[in-house]
Parts: sequence; structure tokens; C-alpha cells
Amino acid sequence: MEIWEDLAIIAWTELLLDNYERLIGRSLLPRIGTGKEQSKMLFYAPFVLVSHGTQTNPIFNYGNRCALDLWGLTWPELLATPSRATVEGEEIKIEERQKMLDLVKKQGYINDYHGVRITKNGQLFRIEKAIVWNIIDRDGIYCGQAATFADWIFL
Repeated sequence: MEIWEDLAIIAWTELLLDNYERLIGRSLLPRIGTGKEQSKMLFYAPFVLVSHGTQTNPIFNYGNRCALDLWGLTWPELLATPSRATVEGEEIKIEERQKMLDLVKKQGYINDYHGVRITKNGQLFRIEKAIVWNIIDRDGIYCGQAATFADWIFL
């Protein structure tokens, strides 16, 4: 079975897309076809999309093919990676990232994030124009945050 065919991933994809549309005011991708078809479209989209849960040190719970390729991770590796582990190691950058995540949690989203990230093999890259948003389930419970971007440059 492909990653995007898993029922839990299909449901998560729907939450990602619904919350993005509600907060940003436009669709991340065309909302056509079944949930499974939308899950496949998002997984193979030509932009990065990642999300993490609500742990104290949040762990990635989703990354599309573009994200996996960019960070050089397999699906099992991604699901074991704290999202902060993708931030270049300087404590100040980790603190800046945490302030951004706290701001997103408070206001729902930001649409102009930029920062330096690090791949599995140590290559640095800068992301630009990232949108980061909260994920809220149908019961109004906060489930984590997601980010998407299509602009990055290796340093």
C-alpha cells in the first residue's frame, strides 16, 4: 500500500487541506475527487508540505514526497524525527523557530516565514515564503501545525 492510501493519512490530508482553506482563505490544491485522490495529489504535489503533532518536542507526522526528497528522509525516518531537528543547530535559530510556532498557535497561521533548515546529510537550505498553520480537528481540538513552501535554495 502507498503512504497516501492509508486511511489515517487520507483523514489527516483532509484536515490539512480543510484547515489551510479555512485559515488562508484559498485551497492549497484543487478539492476535486475522493479523499483518496486528494491524498495522492497532496503527496505528489510540487511543493513541500510537512506537519507535526502536539508533543513537547513535536515529531513529524506527515511529509509529502517533495519534503521527503528535500530532507533526504524515508517515511519511517520522518515519523521518528522531531521537527526541530531539521533546524540548523544554533540555539538562537531554534529559539526563533519556537517563537514563530508560538505565534502561529496564537493567531492561527503566518504566511511569510523564512529560515534555514538542514537535511539528513547536513546540507543547509533556506526556505522562503513558507505558510505555517494550526491543525484543528472537527471537535475543535488542536492537533499540531503544518507548513508548506515551494521556494528554497541550498546554501
